[in-house]
Amino acid sequence: MGKIDMVFPSPSPRQRLFLSDRHRYVAFGGARGGGKSFAVRLKASLMCLYYPGIRIMIVRRTYPELRQNHIIPLKDLLKSSATYKETTRDMTFENGSVISFRYCRNVSDMDKFQGMECDVLFIDEATQFTEEMYDRMKACVRGVNTFPKRIYLTCNPGGRGHGWVKRLFIDRGAGGSQDDYFFIKSLVTDNKALMKSDPSYIKKLEALPSKLRRAWLDGDWNIFEGQFFEEFKNDPAHYKDRRYTHVIDPFEVPPDWQIYRSFDFGYSKPFSCDWWAIDYEGRAYLILQLYGCTGTPNEGLKWDPDRIFSEIHKIETEHRWLRGKNILGVADPSIWDSSRGDAIIEAADRNFVHFYPGDNKRLPGWMQCHYRLSFDSEGYPSVYFFSTCKDAIRTLPLLCYSERTPEDLDTDAEDHFADSFRYFCMCRPIRPKVKTESTADFDDPLDILKNNTRYEKYSY
Repeated sequence: MGKIDMVFPSPSPRQRLFLSDRHRYVAFGGARGGGKSFAVRLKASLMCLYYPGIRIMIVRRTYPELRQNHIIPLKDLLKSSATYKETTRDMTFENGSVISFRYCRNVSDMDKFQGMECDVLFIDEATQFTEEMYDRMKACVRGVNTFPKRIYLTCNPGGRGHGWVKRLFIDRGAGGSQDDYFFIKSLVTDNKALMKSDPSYIKKLEALPSKLRRAWLDGDWNIFEGQFFEEFKNDPAHYKDRRYTHVIDPFEVPPDWQIYRSFDFGYSKPFSCDWWAIDYEGRAYLILQLYGCTGTPNEGLKWDPDRIFSEIHKIETEHRWLRGKNILGVADPSIWDSSRGDAIIEAADRNFVHFYPGDNKRLPGWMQCHYRLSFDSEGYPSVYFFSTCKDAIRTLPLLCYSERTPEDLDTDAEDHFADSFRYFCMCRPIRPKVKTESTADFDDPLDILKNNTRYEKYSY
């Protein structure tokens, strides 16, 4: 290949760190305007020039975004050193290196990725993708050659993928070696070119509403626009006085408090089994949780129904808060469905774990969850979570509103505990808070469950 004279813009210090980093998984971002897309274009180009024959893939959510943010700018940057072919959406260099441009708006688009291989994958605006999409894209990074195998993400707080990006790169709660993961925080103030060309941009960010400003200007991953349960608070400073927090230190549950069990099951997703105690004023406490999710110690995704319910039965016969109690169980109505073979409820019955079918109305159910989470005039909610129930505490604040149904929750997210929470709230509904006194509608828990005639044929 002949000599190529190219002039690359000078990167900022944070972009330079991104260009030189060699971790297997790198996330770059945090705030709007941090120069992330430019860094992707520059790194992809330099790797193609340095490694003859390497295959690189750049993914965004839609093709117009790909074209505007990467294809057109790269054609201007690389000029005659690479040729772009619209029919294949590939950019081929003189040395045989290739950048492929792909988009993925939803899970069905993932079929286009089947059989594709690349050495290095760039996922631009990764929080726009679900974890399932990410996992399937990640499978494309393979090949029998000596090229580096790496995945680079750019990201901002918020979006449907906020939870998994935060877990893997911010909280470092990833599976595999933590040494493989690296996060580079980028703020708008790092982007000197933008500050020079549009000095008013930072003022636009500063003028945003509080939550958006913290996410887009400060790169705060603990709050973002679109949170479904905005009212959820986890404040360790108030664990003991229980004001303006939903998470509290565990305590010994009084033996005469009523215990509920709520359960959400999925054929191809994790499950959530949750035990609730009700105090004398009608407040609910999540005291125990059995949760099956990728990356958790119990490997719940590999459990069949019999193993799940066997473990539930074991917990209820051995744990001092549960053994000997008349536990009232409510579950996802789908476990009574036998259209795909034996109904899941049969495995529960075999293991002496009994349920009533939960009321599955979504919007009224979410309103009940919001009522429980709301604080009264003195700062006390109607539901608390023991700090040991980590999967509930982890997943609830990460859930977002649905793009299709604005009042509903995005079901592509990790919503298994939220659904279990909803079934519990619907079987013990409360009115919106107007006083600090208990607002429970029902006193006898069994009457609540039998209030709907659909439940009468199911017994303990």
